[in-house]
Amino acid sequence: MTRSLRTRLLTGIIAGMILLLTVFSLLIYVVIRSALVKQFDTSLASVTRMLAASVELDNNEIELEFEVQQMSEFQNTEHPTYYQLWGPNDTVVAKSPLLDTDDISRSEGPLNTLVPGTSRDKNGQPQRTAGLKFMPRIADSEDKNYRPPTNVQALTLAVARDAGGLYGQLRFLRWLLLIASAAVIALSFLTAAVIVRQGLLPLNSIAAEIATIREDNLTARITAEHVPTEVVQIKNRLNELLSRLQASFNRERQFNADVAHELRTPLAGLRSTIEVTLTHTRDEDEYKSALSDCHAIVDNMQTMVNNLMMLARLDTQQISFQTEQVQLAELVNSCWRPFSDRALERKISFDNNIEPEITCESDRQNLSIVLSNILDNAVEYADEGGQIRTTARRTDDSVEVVVSNTGCRLTSKQVSQIFDCFWRGDLSRSDTGTHCGLGLALIQRLIRALGGHATAELQPGGIFILRLIFPT
Repeated sequence: MTRSLRTRLLTGIIAGMILLLTVFSLLIYVVIRSALVKQFDTSLASVTRMLAASVELDNNEIELEFEVQQMSEFQNTEHPTYYQLWGPNDTVVAKSPLLDTDDISRSEGPLNTLVPGTSRDKNGQPQRTAGLKFMPRIADSEDKNYRPPTNVQALTLAVARDAGGLYGQLRFLRWLLLIASAAVIALSFLTAAVIVRQGLLPLNSIAAEIATIREDNLTARITAEHVPTEVVQIKNRLNELLSRLQASFNRERQFNADVAHELRTPLAGLRSTIEVTLTHTRDEDEYKSALSDCHAIVDNMQTMVNNLMMLARLDTQQISFQTEQVQLAELVNSCWRPFSDRALERKISFDNNIEPEITCESDRQNLSIVLSNILDNAVEYADEGGQIRTTARRTDDSVEVVVSNTGCRLTSKQVSQIFDCFWRGDLSRSDTGTHCGLGLALIQRLIRALGGHATAELQPGGIFILRLIFPT
């Protein structure tokens, strides 16, 4: 189930805070622990080296200065410090009185190198240890016959100190960091909840405005003010979407009105023809004439319905295409034949200037529908005694076909509207039932479906030009 944006933001903020506090707390704990342990071990190392310095070898006897043994830290029973000294044969030479019968764990490394460690005493309490292997100091003798020993061997000294206080401080630090982190996380959650709530208020206000917009009131726009920059982009895009929806609804209403208008006139013609024919008995020729008129009207209505169905199928991508190499000059000549007689009646000349070798990869059947509609439109609207010309040229990745005719009476603004459904230059629609304004709209949709595009322009002298660009 998709979580709300508020939940996602809060989860992300709290998760980030927990991660940062965890890393920060661990870093603080490691640094402070390292500093405390280092300080503790430095003090223990000083005691160890002091004890080692107090050991001397006198007449092959190992002695420990009495003043060192009586130091207060070796007498403290609450936080005791122990020492133990081993001779060359691992025999215990001296040990702290507080050890009694216990021993310190022995650890040694290279000569004169302190080896720190951790152990536990007989009560299981933690303690820090320091081991040192060293050469004893040789005692001076006033006896003239005294000869210092030549085979002096290294001794091993171990010093242990109760670390309960140290680890107690570290436990306190851990709990302090844990409690502080929990408190910070709780406060962060409350703060984040307030901030996120305030931050989402602009979205809530936009949502409230959207809820008031109905399909019969698409002129309304979102007017939320004082919104963040990021939300302004959303608001602008939504207003653009509303504008497109309004234009789409307007086109749909206009389309419905145009369809009703285009169907009303031929239906009225059918009705009047049939009613007049039925007023009294007529001879066979009159009935044939009436039926012929009805057939022509029905044929025009059928053409309009077929064009509407083709447009609907193109919009829903329900038409499949079979592409092949099409020779354009031959196809244009084939599409021109049905209109040649009508052009001859109006004394319109036709020049096909497309070179025979120019071809394009397209669907022949649908491309012929495009060219037939264009030529039909050209013959219908060219001036008496005018001219229709077709040319073509190849570019790097496309083929451009140009169809022009003289006698255009449209303005540049009207030319920009010719691809709209049911648009006609005859604003009075005096030719309703003959032309319904779907031919060029169908041309544009078909060319787009074939991977190309169409443009229209008006040149000086009333020359109307259609440019068709197809991929090669």
